[in-house]
Amino acid sequence: MTSALAVYAGALRRAERGGDGALRLVDPSGRLLRRLDTAAWHGDTVPGDHGMLDRCTGPTLDVGCGPGRLAAALARRGVPALGIDVSATAVRLARSRGARAVVHDVFTPLSAPARWSGALLADGNIGIGGDPARLLRRCRDLLEPGGTIVAEVEPPGVRGWRGAVSLTDTRHSSDTFPWAVVGADELPPLAEQAGLRPAETWSEEGRWFACLSR
Repeated sequence: MTSALAVYAGALRRAERGGDGALRLVDPSGRLLRRLDTAAWHGDTVPGDHGMLDRCTGPTLDVGCGPGRLAAALARRGVPALGIDVSATAVRLARSRGARAVVHDVFTPLSAPARWSGALLADGNIGIGGDPARLLRRCRDLLEPGGTIVAEVEPPGVRGWRGAVSLTDTRHSSDTFPWAVVGADELPPLAEQAGLRPAETWSEEGRWFACLSR
């Protein structure tokens, strides 16, 4: 079985060369949880990004930055941003487009501790680690007082899910890793568990987002 990081990196490299970077996030039964278009992530922005970016007005941590489209977009706006990702390939690509990025696991201490005014959990990254309350608590601890987490979630009415998932492409399926899916309706109690307050929910270009305040 191929590691999830290897399948992810392979898709990023294919997309970098102009090839098919599509990935599917599936549960153990093969049920599709999310489609990942890594080729689109190589562009400047994708539909729905602007509302997220508009709400990042100070130093922002982009958690699971991938090839750096959001961190680079913030930099172009003059907003200090740091992208973190566990994939060295993703970080290389992010840096190549001018984003500041490091290989890092959000659950481990940053080498240069800082307080951020904002944190981004885009493209389903609220599922990182398979425990959204734990991830939100970790992001909360990285925020300055009054800081905000901008999280992409599933539409209202979508039932959340957590468990083992894998990544698949046309060539390989990865080993499993923990992940979660969070619907907009389920975010308020998760925010409360993490010591956060839901401040805003909105939809843009068919995507759903929420702001959570420390």
